[in-house]
Amino acid sequence: MSSAPFTYEPVGATRDDLTYCPPGFHPLLVRTRLGEGEKLFRRAADAVLTWEMHRALGVGIDAGADRAAPAVDVTVTLAGVIRAPCRIIWTIDESRRAGWAYGTLEGHPECGEEAFVVDRTGDGTVWLTVAAFSRGAKWYAKAGGPATRGLQHMYARRCGTVLRKLCEGLSEE
Repeated sequence: MSSAPFTYEPVGATRDDLTYCPPGFHPLLVRTRLGEGEKLFRRAADAVLTWEMHRALGVGIDAGADRAAPAVDVTVTLAGVIRAPCRIIWTIDESRRAGWAYGTLEGHPECGEEAFVVDRTGDGTVWLTVAAFSRGAKWYAKAGGPATRGLQHMYARRCGTVLRKLCEGLSEE
Protein backbone atom coordinates (compact mmCIF):
# COMPACT_ATOMS: atom_id res chain seq x y z
CA MET A 1 0.00 0.00 0.00
CA SER A 2 1.24 3.47 -0.83
CA SER A 3 0.64 6.54 1.28
CA ALA A 4 -0.47 8.63 -1.69
CA PRO A 5 -3.55 10.70 -0.84
CA PHE A 6 -6.86 10.36 -2.63
CA THR A 7 -7.55 13.06 -5.23
CA TYR A 8 -11.11 13.88 -4.13
CA GLU A 9 -13.52 14.20 -1.22
CA PRO A 10 -15.64 12.66 0.28
CA VAL A 11 -13.74 9.36 0.26
CA GLY A 12 -16.00 6.35 0.85
CA ALA A 13 -19.27 8.08 -0.03
CA THR A 14 -20.46 5.21 -2.26
CA ARG A 15 -20.46 2.71 0.62
CA ASP A 16 -23.82 3.79 1.99
CA ASP A 17 -25.35 5.33 -1.12
CA LEU A 18 -24.41 4.20 -4.64
CA THR A 19 -26.37 7.14 -6.08
CA TYR A 20 -24.39 9.79 -4.17
CA CYS A 21 -22.72 12.45 -6.32
CA PRO A 22 -21.06 15.52 -4.78
CA PRO A 23 -21.35 18.93 -6.45
CA GLY A 24 -18.99 19.38 -9.41
CA PHE A 25 -18.86 15.65 -10.23
CA HIS A 26 -20.71 13.60 -12.85
CA PRO A 27 -22.80 10.62 -11.68
CA LEU A 28 -22.78 7.15 -13.20
CA LEU A 29 -25.24 4.40 -12.29
CA VAL A 30 -25.62 1.32 -14.50
CA ARG A 31 -27.48 -1.81 -13.33
CA THR A 32 -27.40 -5.05 -15.28
CA ARG A 33 -29.61 -8.04 -14.55
CA LEU A 34 -27.42 -11.15 -14.50
CA GLY A 35 -30.03 -13.85 -13.81
CA GLU A 36 -31.31 -15.64 -10.71
CA GLY A 37 -30.13 -17.86 -7.90
CA GLU A 38 -27.51 -18.43 -5.25
CA LYS A 39 -24.98 -20.20 -7.52
CA LEU A 40 -25.05 -17.33 -10.00
CA PHE A 41 -24.71 -14.79 -7.19
CA ARG A 42 -21.68 -16.57 -5.69
CA ARG A 43 -20.00 -16.91 -9.11
CA ALA A 44 -20.61 -13.24 -9.97
CA ALA A 45 -19.42 -12.09 -6.54
CA ASP A 46 -16.21 -14.09 -6.88
CA ALA A 47 -15.56 -12.72 -10.38
CA VAL A 48 -15.93 -9.15 -9.13
CA LEU A 49 -13.95 -9.59 -5.91
CA THR A 50 -10.98 -11.34 -7.61
CA TRP A 51 -10.59 -8.92 -10.59
CA GLU A 52 -11.73 -11.70 -13.00
CA MET A 53 -14.51 -9.54 -14.45
CA HIS A 54 -12.08 -6.68 -15.14
CA ARG A 55 -9.49 -8.96 -16.70
CA ALA A 56 -12.17 -10.56 -18.88
CA LEU A 57 -12.96 -7.04 -20.13
CA GLY A 58 -9.38 -6.82 -21.38
CA VAL A 59 -8.42 -4.32 -18.71
CA GLY A 60 -4.97 -4.62 -17.16
CA ILE A 61 -5.07 -5.01 -13.39
CA ASP A 62 -1.96 -4.67 -11.27
CA ALA A 63 -3.14 -5.22 -7.70
CA GLY A 64 -1.37 -5.62 -4.39
CA ALA A 65 -3.62 -8.62 -3.56
CA ASP A 66 -5.46 -11.45 -5.33
CA ARG A 67 -8.78 -10.25 -3.92
CA ALA A 68 -10.24 -6.80 -3.32
CA ALA A 69 -9.60 -5.59 0.24
CA PRO A 70 -9.53 -2.17 1.86
CA ALA A 71 -6.26 -0.24 1.38
CA VAL A 72 -5.09 -2.42 -1.55
CA ASP A 73 -3.54 -0.32 -4.32
CA VAL A 74 -4.65 -1.17 -7.85
CA THR A 75 -3.44 0.22 -11.15
CA VAL A 76 -5.89 -0.21 -14.00
CA THR A 77 -4.41 -0.08 -17.50
CA LEU A 78 -6.70 0.79 -20.42
CA ALA A 79 -5.76 0.25 -24.04
CA GLY A 80 -2.26 -0.63 -22.89
CA VAL A 81 -1.35 3.03 -22.40
CA ILE A 82 -3.64 4.77 -19.92
CA ARG A 83 -2.57 3.96 -16.38
CA ALA A 84 -5.06 4.70 -13.65
CA PRO A 85 -3.82 4.34 -10.04
CA CYS A 86 -6.49 3.71 -7.40
CA ARG A 87 -6.92 2.36 -3.90
CA ILE A 88 -9.70 0.10 -2.62
CA ILE A 89 -11.76 2.04 -0.09
CA TRP A 90 -14.28 -0.54 1.01
CA THR A 91 -15.36 -4.09 0.30
CA ILE A 92 -18.45 -6.06 1.17
CA ASP A 93 -18.92 -9.83 1.03
CA GLU A 94 -22.25 -10.81 2.52
CA SER A 95 -24.84 -13.47 1.76
CA ARG A 96 -26.77 -11.21 -0.64
CA ARG A 97 -24.33 -8.40 -1.48
CA ALA A 98 -20.67 -8.38 -2.55
CA GLY A 99 -18.35 -5.86 -4.15
CA TRP A 100 -15.91 -3.04 -3.65
CA ALA A 101 -15.10 0.55 -4.49
CA TYR A 102 -11.89 2.33 -5.33
CA GLY A 103 -10.88 5.94 -5.08
CA THR A 104 -8.55 7.69 -7.49
CA LEU A 105 -4.93 8.54 -6.73
CA GLU A 106 -2.57 11.03 -8.37
CA GLY A 107 -2.00 10.11 -12.03
CA HIS A 108 -5.52 8.75 -12.64
CA PRO A 109 -7.19 10.42 -15.66
CA GLU A 110 -10.32 10.97 -13.56
CA CYS A 111 -10.90 12.15 -10.04
CA GLY A 112 -13.55 10.33 -7.98
CA GLU A 113 -14.86 7.00 -6.79
CA GLU A 114 -16.25 3.90 -8.53
CA ALA A 115 -18.06 0.88 -7.06
CA PHE A 116 -18.81 -2.58 -8.46
CA VAL A 117 -21.53 -4.36 -6.47
CA VAL A 118 -23.34 -7.66 -7.06
CA ASP A 119 -26.58 -8.07 -5.14
CA ARG A 120 -29.31 -10.69 -4.91
CA THR A 121 -32.76 -9.24 -4.32
CA GLY A 122 -35.56 -10.79 -2.28
CA ASP A 123 -36.98 -12.58 -5.33
CA GLY A 124 -33.56 -14.11 -6.12
CA THR A 125 -32.68 -11.84 -9.03
CA VAL A 126 -28.95 -11.08 -9.26
CA TRP A 127 -27.78 -7.64 -10.40
CA LEU A 128 -24.48 -5.94 -11.06
CA THR A 129 -24.41 -2.24 -10.22
CA VAL A 130 -21.57 -0.04 -11.41
CA ALA A 131 -21.79 3.34 -9.71
CA ALA A 132 -19.43 6.29 -9.72
CA PHE A 133 -18.96 9.98 -9.34
CA SER A 134 -16.10 11.54 -11.25
CA ARG A 135 -14.70 14.51 -13.08
CA GLY A 136 -11.73 14.86 -15.40
CA ALA A 137 -8.32 15.19 -13.79
CA LYS A 138 -5.95 14.93 -16.77
CA TRP A 139 -6.23 17.35 -19.69
CA TYR A 140 -7.47 14.66 -22.10
CA ALA A 141 -10.24 13.52 -19.74
CA LYS A 142 -11.35 17.13 -19.27
CA ALA A 143 -11.18 17.84 -23.02
CA GLY A 144 -13.24 14.74 -23.77
CA GLY A 145 -16.21 16.12 -21.80
CA PRO A 146 -19.41 14.28 -22.74
CA ALA A 147 -17.46 11.79 -24.88
CA THR A 148 -15.45 10.73 -21.82
CA ARG A 149 -18.66 10.21 -19.85
CA GLY A 150 -20.10 8.23 -22.77
CA LEU A 151 -17.06 5.93 -22.66
CA GLN A 152 -17.53 5.48 -18.91
CA HIS A 153 -21.17 4.42 -19.44
CA MET A 154 -20.12 2.06 -22.23
CA TYR A 155 -17.49 0.53 -19.93
CA ALA A 156 -20.07 0.05 -17.14
CA ARG A 157 -22.52 -1.64 -19.53
CA ARG A 158 -19.71 -3.85 -20.82
CA CYS A 159 -18.94 -4.93 -17.24
CA GLY A 160 -22.49 -6.30 -17.00
CA THR A 161 -22.28 -8.05 -20.36
CA VAL A 162 -18.96 -9.69 -19.51
CA LEU A 163 -20.08 -10.73 -16.02
CA ARG A 164 -23.29 -12.23 -17.42
CA LYS A 165 -21.16 -14.29 -19.83
CA LEU A 166 -18.84 -15.44 -16.99
CA CYS A 167 -21.94 -16.69 -15.14
CA GLU A 168 -23.54 -18.39 -18.14
CA GLY A 169 -25.49 -21.54 -17.36
CA LEU A 170 -25.85 -20.85 -13.64
CA SER A 171 -29.16 -18.96 -13.62
CA GLU A 172 -32.13 -20.73 -11.99
CA GLU A 173 -34.61 -19.15 -14.40
